[in-house]
Amino acid sequence: MQGARVNHDALDITEAHYELVISVDARRSGAYDDVDKVRMRERIYRVLETAFTHAKVARDAVHLEDRGDGVLLSVPGRIAASRLLGLWLIEVHEKLRDENRGLAVPLGLRIGMHVGPVRHDGRGISGRAVDLACRLADSSVARGLLDAEKADLVLVTSQSLYDDVVGAGGKFIEPAHYSQARLELKEGEVTAWCHLPGRTAPVIPEPEPAPPSPSPSPSPSSSAAVGSPLHAVDGDEFDDGEGFDDNDEFEVVGDGMSGHRPGGVGIHYNVIGDMSHHHHNDYRGDVHIGRNTDRDAEQGRG
Repeated sequence: MQGARVNHDALDITEAHYELVISVDARRSGAYDDVDKVRMRERIYRVLETAFTHAKVARDAVHLEDRGDGVLLSVPGRIAASRLLGLWLIEVHEKLRDENRGLAVPLGLRIGMHVGPVRHDGRGISGRAVDLACRLADSSVARGLLDAEKADLVLVTSQSLYDDVVGAGGKFIEPAHYSQARLELKEGEVTAWCHLPGRTAPVIPEPEPAPPSPSPSPSPSSSAAVGSPLHAVDGDEFDDGEGFDDNDEFEVVGDGMSGHRPGGVGIHYNVIGDMSHHHHNDYRGDVHIGRNTDRDAEQGRG
């Protein structure tokens, strides 16, 4: 199967055609050296070509693009999607198992499938259906299942493909062997269905919870407020009594006036230096609020 077989000249790029899009990715392709990567690619093509032959899907009906560590395929609507999800997938799995016999590092494949509008041009295919199929194959759930289950092959289908084709069953299609999963993709969260050929429905691991945000360290202002003699009482002023200078910083939460305020909501203060708070006070005669900035004068006051 060398390159695309579809007659692109007969396709108008302004028209979208509903096709089955299949994205095939190799597991940990970056771990292969240059020589082994060539062999890996040869195995992928042998697996796919053999499966198409046994599933009786004409090669000139399949669009194929090489992706280096995988293959992007699209199959026109005249070929039943159930044949690809059934017999073709069975043949891919069997041929892959055959290729892996005796290999120290077995070839693992992740396959994503979705049906949707596809546009062809002289360089390949495009469209949201193509993007989604590729995202499904490359999802963290697909990668995790392949490793956790020590499997050769994992299939991830879109919700719509499962509803329209898989859910109805058919030859070699077992809906009960699929498990629903929520995938976090670049475009947002989507529902997909995962299947390990030859096995019962896989257990989808729960996503790891995000680590809790670290609690902020107390600021110097809040640390000074805790245990300090500063207080707030309705009708009285705030007084430190400890001779703080103007560079001292402290914090007061609440104003002691909740009984006078609708809803009982206090006030949050962030103070540097002195502070006085007066509420409903009646002053008679001369009143001095605050302190002298002259240290000598303060010492001589007592």
